Amino acid sequence: MTFSRRHLMFLVAALPLPTLSSLAAGPCCGPIMPNGERLRALLDASGIEHLWLPGTRVDWVTGIESGKDATASARHHTHCSAFAGALSMRLGVYLLRPPEHGETLLANGQFHWLESPAAAAEGWQPLVDLTAVQTHANQGDMVVAAALNPNSALPGHIAIVRPSEIDADTLQKRGPLITQAGATNYRSAHLATGMRSHRGAWEPGGTGTLRFYAHAVDWSKRAA
Repeated sequence: MTFSRRHLMFLVAALPLPTLSSLAAGPCCGPIMPNGERLRALLDASGIEHLWLPGTRVDWVTGIESGKDATASARHHTHCSAFAGALSMRLGVYLLRPPEHGETLLANGQFHWLESPAAAAEGWQPLVDLTAVQTHANQGDMVVAAALNPNSALPGHIAIVRPSEIDADTLQKRGPLITQAGATNYRSAHLATGMRSHRGAWEPGGTGTLRFYAHAVDWSKRAA
């Protein structure tokens, strides 16, 4: 059976076109590469649900409790920056950490350091697009989301972006999935959830005050 050109054009026109929602439903930022799977496994094995817990004093490298925080500000004693520093060390990546900076207000210190030429010299690069943020994480790079507290006497926040096959719509509305220590520790949560106590840090589309940075990881040399 043969079809005329006009008939073929009619058949093509009759095919349903993909909707914006269907286009957004698939993974936005490429597959999770083998190194991305290694990164995700490392984050899953970090013990974040029972280490680096808020309201306690911890060994910043291991997250193991070294005593309850008996101060009046115990509920504000969290360890997002210690966790980020410890995980970066495991990945062979330098991020500002003790002893170069004390644990107090370390997240603010990390934010300022990541903006500096010293961080660029260490291999960190800023990312301004959420698609790039997720793509780097899926490739196995260390990607952090850092928020500065406008009150210099109060802590900021920092979280590690997880490799994920997130769709574009969710990425823009709720942000990438992250692993973090904080007022609540999350093995996997959207950035909108992790940053909810820091007003203005996360806004849909990544238009808030937080900043993203990525660093390549040499997985061939990563310590077990």
